[in-house]
Amino acid sequence: MDPITSAIFLGVAGNLATDALTAAYTSLKKALTKKHGQDSDLVEAVNKLEKTPDRDDRKATVEAEVKIAKANDDAELVKLAKDLLNQLKDQSGGVPNITQNVSNVKFAATSATGNSTISQINDNAPAEDGKK
Repeated sequence: MDPITSAIFLGVAGNLATDALTAAYTSLKKALTKKHGQDSDLVEAVNKLEKTPDRDDRKATVEAEVKIAKANDDAELVKLAKDLLNQLKDQSGGVPNITQNVSNVKFAATSATGNSTISQINDNAPAEDGKK
């Protein structure tokens, strides 16, 4: 996952335990708003995610809008996101683990930033001839 999307997800998930983290998230959001506009699809997606941070469809929309807006091509936005992620990493407990479960998919792609580990892969799909 790209740094801007990661920073937004962690920011709206309530991981802003200090004033510095809150300020870092606010700076990132203000920069997104300044560069893309208050009424942009990207900023509107972030605002909706803030209201319902547990909704996977809202997370997917934010991730898509970050890509569509090419926000990761903007050095200032990437720096602000990385600053927030580094501050989160430095707080006690660090960046929380994010678990992604993919079911009923024969082939799936997963990506992440930072240190990533794939802990288990099970091929539970039936063999093509009906035998396992």
